[in-house]
Amino acid sequence: MIGRRGKEVEREVRVGLIGFGTIGTGVVKLLQRNQAQIRSRLGARLTLARIADIDLRTDRGVKVDRTLLTNNAESLLDDPQIDIVIELMGGYETARRFVLRAIGKGKSVVTANKALLAVHGAEIFRAAERAGVDIGYEASVGGGIPIIRTLKEGLAGDHNRAVYGIVNGTSNYILSMMTQHGGEFGAVLKEAQQQGLAEADPTFDVDGIDAAHKLTLLIQLAFGTAARFADIPVEGIRHISQLDIGFAREFGYVIKLLAIAKQDGDQIEARVHPTMVPRAHLLADVSGAYNAIAVQGEALGASMYFGLGAGMMPTATAVVADLMDVGRNLLGGSRGRVAPLGYPLAQQRRVPLKPIEAIDCEYYLRFMVVDRPGVLAKISGILGKHDISIASVIQKEREHGASVPIVIRTHQACERNLRRALAAIDKLPTIRSKSTLIRIEDTLGQ
Repeated sequence: MIGRRGKEVEREVRVGLIGFGTIGTGVVKLLQRNQAQIRSRLGARLTLARIADIDLRTDRGVKVDRTLLTNNAESLLDDPQIDIVIELMGGYETARRFVLRAIGKGKSVVTANKALLAVHGAEIFRAAERAGVDIGYEASVGGGIPIIRTLKEGLAGDHNRAVYGIVNGTSNYILSMMTQHGGEFGAVLKEAQQQGLAEADPTFDVDGIDAAHKLTLLIQLAFGTAARFADIPVEGIRHISQLDIGFAREFGYVIKLLAIAKQDGDQIEARVHPTMVPRAHLLADVSGAYNAIAVQGEALGASMYFGLGAGMMPTATAVVADLMDVGRNLLGGSRGRVAPLGYPLAQQRRVPLKPIEAIDCEYYLRFMVVDRPGVLAKISGILGKHDISIASVIQKEREHGASVPIVIRTHQACERNLRRALAAIDKLPTIRSKSTLIRIEDTLGQ
């Protein structure tokens, strides 16, 4: 841009941040630390013009001009000089209202709020498309892993058959520690909380809810189909014990919390649950707070995307990358160049999700039983009556008068039949506690 006196005026993209918590602090740090690099790559200055948060007193460990701070998020949203709004406050209703207001004011939005988009994404994406603005949400799935941009653009010409992987770092950390160092779920969770790797209320993470939020978005991106978070079957990791981890090792598996979506004829099979993964599979070696997401394409075949799935700086890198992407569109006059989901919402297909009762899978089953003759025969008889074929059995000897585990690995079976069989088995007088079921995935990536 040339000024009145012939001098070149530096171009500028002005940004407003709502939510100055952990991720917001990381974004500010990254914008300050890499200011020169961002300017050279963007061809313009990316200016943090306003920061809104309820708490303006806590020291975030980063220097910010106090005049930029405000408790009034509405004033930020209404500021005509702000081009992009970053929403990092989390939650549902207030975040939804702020994002829609920003879009209504003609501003593009960048967010890391996977829960918001999983529940209200249809409304938000539709509003952005109609307003002709951009919405960046790379940080909502996989932290700094560029999986959303990959599905929207990099793999746009392929036909995706499956998307699956480890998308929750907290659960993966807990299962990794249980596998590598021992300890039961409760003790390892408490240790993770003390280290700041798990929230005080870990429900969303350990019960699979966070992973299901992310899978809701991945399904829409990968398959071009509508998906409702409420329709995705979810199971967490609270019931996984050292017994199960040990038996998984004997069978040649590692237990991971997986988010899985597969195209199955005219349906999509979608589910989140603990899964036994073959020890030789790449996912088995993804440990700690790392995430890994695999995509199975018709033309490309298998590809995998790996990195830290959470944390201040990994997530901040995705937010800043979105800011730069949206900034380039603003500077080039091409807002809305790529639709929020990578395709016009009018082209989104309505494909039903396959009920989990209808899936066919191999299963690990653990029964805690009274050590009496004929117990295994009764269990196997009920399984056989429900068309469940046994592949192998492990039965341990009794120790100190306690109940003993009987562990069965099945051949592929219908989940509906298996659930009926387990309901009958759990009524046997020799069964000490509710049966444990873990699904086995031997064919991931095939």
